[in-house]
Formats: sequence, C-alpha cells, structure tokens
Amino acid sequence: MKTVTGLFDTYQHALEAVNALKDAGITSADVSLIADSPEDVGQDEDVVGKDATAGAEVGAALGGAGGLLAGLGILAMPGLGPVLAGGWLVATAVGAVAGAGLGAATGGIIGLLTSAGVPESDAHVYAEGLRRGGALVTARVPDDRADIALAILRQSNGIDIEDLRRAYERQGWVEFEQDIAELTAEQAREYRDRYPLVPPVV
Repeated sequence: MKTVTGLFDTYQHALEAVNALKDAGITSADVSLIADSPEDVGQDEDVVGKDATAGAEVGAALGGAGGLLAGLGILAMPGLGPVLAGGWLVATAVGAVAGAGLGAATGGIIGLLTSAGVPESDAHVYAEGLRRGGALVTARVPDDRADIALAILRQSNGIDIEDLRRAYERQGWVEFEQDIAELTAEQAREYRDRYPLVPPVV
C-alpha cells in the first residue's frame, strides 16, 4: 500500500476530492481528511466550541464529508489548534476515530504524516498549508493504483506543493513550527489574506 496526499485551498475542494476517490473505487476506510476552519461553513472559534458535543455537531453541519468519513469531528492538533478531522489517519493519531467530541492527537501533524509514509519535507509543507487554512486529503491505496489516486487529487483542484514550497520560501519560511502558539481564527484570516495558500499568478 502507498499513501497519497493532496492539499486543497478549501474544504469544499477537499470534499470533492474525497468523493472523486470514492467514485474511483477507493473505500472510505482508506481516506482521511483534515481541514482548518472550513470557510464555506463560516466556522470560527465559537462554532468549534469547548463542550463534548462540538465535534459531532460540526461534523453533522459539514455533512460528514458527504457521508464518506466515519467520525468526522473536531480534533485538537499541536501547532494547529482545533481542526476538522476524520478517517484512518486521524484514528491513528488518537487511537480511535475522532468525532465523539473534542479529541486530542497524541502527536504532531509532522509525525502523523511521516508515520503514514509522507516524506518529512513534504509533511512540513502540508502542515503549513493546514496552518494557513487549507485542507488535506490522504488515501491509502494499492501500489498499482497510486498514480490514479494522485491524478484524482490533482484534478480536484489539488495544490502543487513544490510551487507552494517555493512561494513559502520566498516569504522566508523554513519549516512548520509546531511549538509556536496556534493562530486564533482572526489571526488565521489575517495571515491568509497577507500570505495566500494559493499564491497569485505573476
């Protein structure tokens, strides 16, 4: 099995990728989604909430990733803060599927991705993309279907991470820093306005 990963500018684009993978015959048990405050739902810190029902309520509001991902809910991720998450990769992080409420990952996003087979240098770009408001779709697929799955992620408005890496580096970025304080919802919006996840075409 291989792990293929796609970074998306919005939750909606990530959701379209999840559905495209399903249409190609990749089971929901082999797909995961992590998203930071999906803008199309107007999610902010108040929506995330502090009580035990927050994860289930947000998962329901977002349609459970089209009914494809079990346990879609809110997960507290070091360096990212509360994120919307569900699927096999998230279950690995918490030892059980997130979604019953506000879960907590036992490790950071870099360790989570690298343990799933994502190269560390790519994991840093994906993590920074999440920090800046993006969404990540990860799928486990047989070796002979990896190219097909990767093509699906790219065709679903997936971001070229090499282009993104170069754009970040031009801004002085080196790597994702897990130990700095996570951004508030307002800070994340301001940060994304100044440094778009998808750089403008020059």
